[in-house]
Amino acid sequence: MRTVTVGRNSAGQRLDRFLQKMFPAMSQGIICRLIRKKDIKVGGKRTEPAYKLCEGDVVSVYAPDALLCEKPAGRSFMDAPDDISVIYEDENILLADKEPGLLVHEDDGGSGDTLIDRVKKYLYSKGEYRPEDEQCFAPALCNRIDRNTGGIVIAAKNAESLRVLNQKIRDRELTKLYLCAVQGVPEPREAELKAYLFKDSAQNRVIISDKKTPENRTIITKYRVLEINPDGDSLLEVDLITGRTHQIRAHMAYAGHPLLGDGKYGSNRANRERGYKYQALYSYKLRFRFTTDAGILSYLDGREFEAKNIWFIDKFKKGTE
Repeated sequence: MRTVTVGRNSAGQRLDRFLQKMFPAMSQGIICRLIRKKDIKVGGKRTEPAYKLCEGDVVSVYAPDALLCEKPAGRSFMDAPDDISVIYEDENILLADKEPGLLVHEDDGGSGDTLIDRVKKYLYSKGEYRPEDEQCFAPALCNRIDRNTGGIVIAAKNAESLRVLNQKIRDRELTKLYLCAVQGVPEPREAELKAYLFKDSAQNRVIISDKKTPENRTIITKYRVLEINPDGDSLLEVDLITGRTHQIRAHMAYAGHPLLGDGKYGSNRANRERGYKYQALYSYKLRFRFTTDAGILSYLDGREFEAKNIWFIDKFKKGTE
Protein backbone atom coordinates (compact mmCIF):
# COMPACT_ATOMS: atom_id res chain seq x y z
CA MET A 1 0.00 0.00 0.00
CA ARG A 2 1.18 3.52 -0.79
CA THR A 3 -0.08 6.90 0.33
CA VAL A 4 0.74 10.06 -1.60
CA THR A 5 0.03 13.62 -0.46
CA VAL A 6 -0.78 15.77 -3.47
CA GLY A 7 1.55 18.74 -3.91
CA ARG A 8 0.92 22.14 -5.47
CA ASN A 9 2.07 21.20 -8.97
CA SER A 10 -0.08 18.08 -9.05
CA ALA A 11 -3.30 19.78 -7.94
CA GLY A 12 -5.97 20.24 -10.59
CA GLN A 13 -5.20 16.98 -12.40
CA ARG A 14 -7.56 14.09 -12.84
CA LEU A 15 -6.83 11.31 -10.37
CA ASP A 16 -6.33 8.66 -13.07
CA ARG A 17 -3.82 10.76 -15.02
CA PHE A 18 -1.92 11.62 -11.86
CA LEU A 19 -1.60 7.94 -10.96
CA GLN A 20 -0.44 6.99 -14.46
CA LYS A 21 2.38 9.53 -14.16
CA MET A 22 3.27 8.50 -10.63
CA PHE A 23 3.15 4.76 -11.29
CA PRO A 24 3.94 4.00 -14.97
CA ALA A 25 3.13 0.29 -14.52
CA MET A 26 -0.52 1.19 -13.93
CA SER A 27 -2.65 1.30 -17.05
CA GLN A 28 -5.95 3.17 -17.28
CA GLY A 29 -7.79 -0.14 -17.01
CA ILE A 30 -5.93 -1.18 -13.86
CA ILE A 31 -6.60 2.18 -12.22
CA CYS A 32 -10.32 2.03 -13.01
CA ARG A 33 -10.54 -1.52 -11.67
CA LEU A 34 -8.78 -0.59 -8.43
CA ILE A 35 -11.08 2.38 -7.99
CA ARG A 36 -14.17 0.20 -8.53
CA LYS A 37 -12.83 -2.22 -5.89
CA LYS A 38 -12.25 0.74 -3.51
CA ASP A 39 -8.52 -0.03 -3.50
CA ILE A 40 -7.82 3.58 -4.44
CA LYS A 41 -9.25 6.24 -2.14
CA VAL A 42 -8.83 9.97 -1.62
CA GLY A 43 -8.96 11.13 1.97
CA GLY A 44 -10.03 7.63 2.97
CA LYS A 45 -13.19 7.88 0.84
CA ARG A 46 -14.37 6.29 -2.36
CA THR A 47 -13.51 8.31 -5.46
CA GLU A 48 -13.78 8.41 -9.26
CA PRO A 49 -11.14 8.37 -12.04
CA ALA A 50 -12.10 11.90 -13.11
CA TYR A 51 -11.82 13.38 -9.61
CA LYS A 52 -9.81 16.64 -9.74
CA LEU A 53 -7.11 16.54 -7.12
CA CYS A 54 -6.62 19.33 -4.60
CA GLU A 55 -3.38 20.29 -2.92
CA GLY A 56 -3.07 18.31 0.31
CA ASP A 57 -5.31 15.43 -0.80
CA VAL A 58 -4.07 12.09 0.52
CA VAL A 59 -4.34 9.34 -2.09
CA SER A 60 -4.21 5.75 -0.80
CA VAL A 61 -3.41 2.97 -3.25
CA TYR A 62 -3.75 -0.71 -2.31
CA ALA A 63 -2.02 -2.66 -5.07
CA PRO A 64 0.80 -5.19 -5.64
CA ASP A 65 4.29 -3.77 -5.21
CA ALA A 66 5.02 -4.38 -8.91
CA LEU A 67 2.43 -1.74 -9.78
CA LEU A 68 3.73 0.79 -7.25
CA CYS A 69 7.17 1.37 -8.72
CA GLU A 70 7.55 5.11 -9.19
CA LYS A 71 9.21 6.69 -12.21
CA PRO A 72 12.71 7.69 -11.09
CA ALA A 73 13.45 11.41 -10.83
CA GLY A 74 16.19 11.85 -13.40
CA ARG A 75 18.78 14.60 -13.58
CA SER A 76 20.06 14.06 -17.11
CA PHE A 77 19.46 17.76 -17.71
CA MET A 78 22.54 18.47 -15.61
CA ASP A 79 24.66 17.46 -18.63
CA ALA A 80 23.30 20.41 -20.62
CA PRO A 81 25.43 23.55 -21.14
CA ASP A 82 24.89 26.50 -18.81
CA ASP A 83 24.36 28.92 -21.68
CA ILE A 84 20.86 30.37 -21.65
CA SER A 85 19.60 33.85 -22.54
CA VAL A 86 16.73 34.94 -20.29
CA ILE A 87 14.63 37.88 -21.48
CA TYR A 88 12.28 37.86 -18.49
CA GLU A 89 11.38 35.68 -15.54
CA ASP A 90 9.34 35.73 -12.36
CA GLU A 91 8.12 33.07 -9.93
CA ASN A 92 5.79 31.58 -12.56
CA ILE A 93 7.32 31.89 -16.03
CA LEU A 94 10.59 32.30 -17.89
CA LEU A 95 11.06 33.76 -21.37
CA ALA A 96 14.14 32.34 -23.06
CA ASP A 97 15.75 33.68 -26.22
CA LYS A 98 16.59 30.47 -28.10
CA GLU A 99 19.60 30.59 -30.36
CA PRO A 100 19.35 29.18 -33.92
CA GLY A 101 20.64 25.61 -34.12
CA LEU A 102 19.39 24.61 -30.66
CA LEU A 103 16.59 22.06 -30.35
CA VAL A 104 13.72 22.92 -28.00
CA HIS A 105 13.15 19.22 -27.14
CA GLU A 106 15.11 16.04 -27.74
CA ASP A 107 14.71 14.66 -31.25
CA ASP A 108 14.91 11.10 -32.55
CA GLY A 109 18.69 11.41 -32.59
CA GLY A 110 18.72 11.70 -28.81
CA SER A 111 20.51 15.07 -28.65
CA GLY A 112 21.72 15.79 -25.12
CA ASP A 113 21.57 19.56 -25.57
CA THR A 114 18.09 21.05 -25.71
CA LEU A 115 16.51 24.29 -24.56
CA ILE A 116 14.26 22.53 -22.04
CA ASP A 117 17.28 20.84 -20.44
CA ARG A 118 19.08 24.18 -20.22
CA VAL A 119 15.98 25.69 -18.58
CA LYS A 120 15.77 22.85 -16.06
CA LYS A 121 19.47 23.14 -15.22
CA TYR A 122 19.18 26.91 -14.83
CA LEU A 123 16.20 26.58 -12.46
CA TYR A 124 17.89 23.74 -10.56
CA SER A 125 20.97 25.89 -10.01
CA LYS A 126 18.73 28.61 -8.55
CA GLY A 127 16.97 26.15 -6.25
CA GLU A 128 13.63 26.61 -8.04
CA TYR A 129 13.38 23.06 -9.38
CA ARG A 130 14.07 19.81 -7.55
CA PRO A 131 12.87 16.75 -9.47
CA GLU A 132 13.01 14.62 -6.32
CA ASP A 133 10.48 16.93 -4.69
CA GLU A 134 8.01 16.76 -7.59
CA GLN A 135 5.47 14.00 -8.08
CA CYS A 136 4.82 14.37 -11.81
CA PHE A 137 5.64 17.94 -12.85
CA ALA A 138 8.72 19.36 -14.51
CA PRO A 139 9.24 22.83 -15.99
CA ALA A 140 7.79 22.79 -19.49
CA LEU A 141 7.91 24.81 -22.69
CA CYS A 142 4.61 26.28 -23.86
CA ASN A 143 5.56 26.96 -27.48
CA ARG A 144 8.00 25.49 -29.97
CA ILE A 145 10.08 26.91 -32.78
CA ASP A 146 12.16 25.13 -35.38
CA ARG A 147 15.73 24.13 -34.59
CA ASN A 148 17.21 26.70 -36.99
CA THR A 149 14.82 29.48 -35.98
CA GLY A 150 15.72 31.73 -33.08
CA GLY A 151 13.51 33.63 -30.69
CA ILE A 152 11.30 33.76 -27.63
CA VAL A 153 10.17 30.50 -26.04
CA ILE A 154 7.91 30.50 -22.97
CA ALA A 155 8.67 28.15 -20.08
CA ALA A 156 6.22 27.49 -17.24
CA LYS A 157 7.76 26.99 -13.80
CA ASN A 158 4.66 25.42 -12.23
CA ALA A 159 1.65 23.41 -13.29
CA GLU A 160 -0.92 26.19 -12.86
CA SER A 161 1.07 28.55 -15.09
CA LEU A 162 1.39 25.79 -17.69
CA ARG A 163 -2.38 25.26 -17.73
CA VAL A 164 -3.10 28.99 -18.05
CA LEU A 165 -0.53 29.57 -20.80
CA ASN A 166 -1.68 26.57 -22.83
CA GLN A 167 -5.23 27.95 -22.74
CA LYS A 168 -4.10 31.47 -23.66
CA ILE A 169 -2.06 30.21 -26.61
CA ARG A 170 -4.92 28.00 -27.78
CA ASP A 171 -7.38 30.93 -27.61
CA ARG A 172 -4.95 33.40 -29.24
CA GLU A 173 -4.67 35.63 -26.18
CA LEU A 174 -0.92 35.80 -26.81
CA THR A 175 0.50 37.41 -29.94
CA LYS A 176 3.85 36.13 -31.24
CA LEU A 177 5.42 38.30 -33.94
CA TYR A 178 8.28 37.20 -36.18
CA LEU A 179 10.97 39.00 -38.13
CA CYS A 180 12.22 37.47 -41.36
CA ALA A 181 14.43 38.53 -44.25
CA VAL A 182 13.08 37.47 -47.65
CA GLN A 183 14.30 37.61 -51.21
CA GLY A 184 12.77 40.49 -53.16
CA VAL A 185 10.01 42.91 -52.16
CA PRO A 186 6.47 41.59 -51.65
CA GLU A 187 3.65 43.56 -53.25
CA PRO A 188 1.57 44.89 -51.69
CA ARG A 189 3.89 45.95 -48.87
CA GLU A 190 1.34 44.78 -46.29
CA ALA A 191 -1.13 41.94 -46.74
CA GLU A 192 -2.87 38.89 -45.30
CA LEU A 193 -2.13 35.75 -47.31
CA LYS A 194 -4.38 32.70 -47.34
CA ALA A 195 -3.56 29.27 -48.74
CA TYR A 196 -3.69 25.56 -47.84
CA LEU A 197 -0.91 23.48 -46.38
CA PHE A 198 -0.28 19.75 -46.63
CA LYS A 199 2.30 18.22 -44.30
CA ASP A 200 4.44 15.48 -45.81
CA SER A 201 5.84 13.87 -42.67
CA ALA A 202 7.92 11.35 -44.59
CA GLN A 203 9.84 14.16 -46.34
CA ASN A 204 9.72 16.55 -43.37
CA ARG A 205 8.36 19.35 -45.54
CA VAL A 206 5.05 20.96 -46.39
CA ILE A 207 3.32 21.68 -49.68
CA ILE A 208 1.30 24.86 -50.22
CA SER A 209 -1.67 25.10 -52.57
CA ASP A 210 -4.45 27.53 -53.49
CA LYS A 211 -6.94 24.66 -53.59
CA LYS A 212 -8.59 23.08 -50.56
CA THR A 213 -8.48 19.29 -50.30
CA PRO A 214 -9.56 16.91 -47.53
CA GLU A 215 -5.88 16.42 -46.64
CA ASN A 216 -4.62 19.99 -46.38
CA ARG A 217 -5.28 22.72 -43.80
CA THR A 218 -6.00 26.43 -44.07
CA ILE A 219 -3.12 28.81 -43.35
CA ILE A 220 -3.30 32.58 -42.90
CA THR A 221 -0.13 34.68 -42.72
CA LYS A 222 -0.06 38.45 -42.19
CA TYR A 223 3.05 40.42 -43.11
CA ARG A 224 4.27 43.97 -43.51
CA VAL A 225 7.50 45.21 -45.06
CA LEU A 226 9.67 47.07 -42.54
CA GLU A 227 12.78 47.77 -44.62
CA ILE A 228 14.41 47.11 -48.00
CA ASN A 229 18.19 46.61 -48.16
CA PRO A 230 20.75 47.42 -50.92
CA ASP A 231 20.29 43.95 -52.46
CA GLY A 232 16.57 44.58 -52.94
CA ASP A 233 15.63 42.10 -50.21
CA SER A 234 13.02 42.83 -47.54
CA LEU A 235 12.74 42.67 -43.77
CA LEU A 236 9.24 41.62 -42.78
CA GLU A 237 7.23 41.50 -39.59
CA VAL A 238 4.94 38.48 -39.66
CA ASP A 239 1.89 37.60 -37.57
CA LEU A 240 0.75 33.99 -37.81
CA ILE A 241 -3.03 33.84 -37.69
CA THR A 242 -2.70 30.08 -37.96
CA GLY A 243 0.33 28.22 -36.69
CA ARG A 244 1.27 25.29 -38.91
CA THR A 245 4.54 23.46 -39.49
CA HIS A 246 7.04 25.60 -41.48
CA GLN A 247 4.19 28.02 -42.25
CA ILE A 248 6.17 31.25 -42.65
CA ARG A 249 8.97 29.61 -44.60
CA ALA A 250 6.72 27.71 -46.99
CA HIS A 251 4.05 30.38 -47.39
CA MET A 252 6.49 33.18 -48.23
CA ALA A 253 8.31 30.89 -50.68
CA TYR A 254 4.97 30.07 -52.31
CA ALA A 255 4.30 33.81 -52.60
CA GLY A 256 7.61 34.17 -54.48
CA HIS A 257 9.70 35.54 -51.62
CA PRO A 258 11.61 32.71 -49.90
CA LEU A 259 13.45 33.38 -46.66
CA LEU A 260 17.15 34.06 -46.95
CA GLY A 261 19.16 31.18 -45.55
CA ASP A 262 16.33 28.66 -45.93
CA GLY A 263 17.79 25.55 -47.53
CA LYS A 264 14.48 23.67 -47.66
CA TYR A 265 12.10 26.19 -49.26
CA GLY A 266 14.49 28.94 -50.30
CA SER A 267 16.98 29.67 -53.06
CA ASN A 268 20.35 27.94 -52.66
CA ARG A 269 21.93 30.44 -55.04
CA ALA A 270 20.70 33.45 -53.05
CA ASN A 271 21.76 31.81 -49.79
CA ARG A 272 25.29 31.20 -51.10
CA GLU A 273 25.60 34.74 -52.44
CA ARG A 274 24.43 36.33 -49.20
CA GLY A 275 26.14 33.93 -46.77
CA TYR A 276 23.28 33.12 -44.39
CA LYS A 277 24.02 30.16 -42.14
CA TYR A 278 20.45 29.70 -40.90
CA GLN A 279 17.05 30.78 -42.17
CA ALA A 280 16.61 34.47 -41.39
CA LEU A 281 13.60 33.99 -39.12
CA TYR A 282 13.18 35.09 -35.52
CA SER A 283 10.30 34.98 -33.06
CA TYR A 284 11.15 38.41 -31.72
CA LYS A 285 8.11 39.88 -29.94
CA LEU A 286 5.55 38.51 -27.48
CA ARG A 287 2.40 40.32 -26.34
CA PHE A 288 0.01 39.25 -23.58
CA ARG A 289 -3.54 40.40 -24.34
CA PHE A 290 -5.92 38.52 -22.05
CA THR A 291 -9.64 38.54 -22.77
CA THR A 292 -10.51 35.91 -20.17
CA ASP A 293 -9.41 35.28 -16.59
CA ALA A 294 -5.69 34.51 -16.35
CA GLY A 295 -5.58 33.50 -12.68
CA ILE A 296 -2.08 33.68 -11.22
CA LEU A 297 -0.76 35.21 -14.47
CA SER A 298 -3.21 38.12 -14.63
CA TYR A 299 -0.35 40.56 -13.92
CA LEU A 300 1.07 39.82 -17.38
CA ASP A 301 -1.93 41.32 -19.18
CA GLY A 302 -0.78 44.19 -21.39
CA ARG A 303 2.91 43.31 -21.10
CA GLU A 304 5.13 43.07 -24.18
CA PHE A 305 8.58 41.52 -24.47
CA GLU A 306 11.10 41.74 -27.30
CA ALA A 307 14.29 39.95 -28.24
CA LYS A 308 17.01 42.46 -29.04
CA ASN A 309 20.03 40.58 -30.38
CA ILE A 310 18.71 39.20 -33.66
CA TRP A 311 21.64 37.70 -35.49
CA PHE A 312 20.72 38.58 -39.08
CA ILE A 313 19.68 42.24 -38.72
CA ASP A 314 23.12 43.77 -39.29
CA LYS A 315 23.83 41.35 -42.14
CA PHE A 316 20.52 42.25 -43.76
CA LYS A 317 21.06 46.01 -43.47
CA LYS A 318 24.50 45.82 -45.08
CA GLY A 319 23.49 43.45 -47.85
CA THR A 320 26.29 41.91 -49.88
CA GLU A 321 28.06 45.19 -50.52
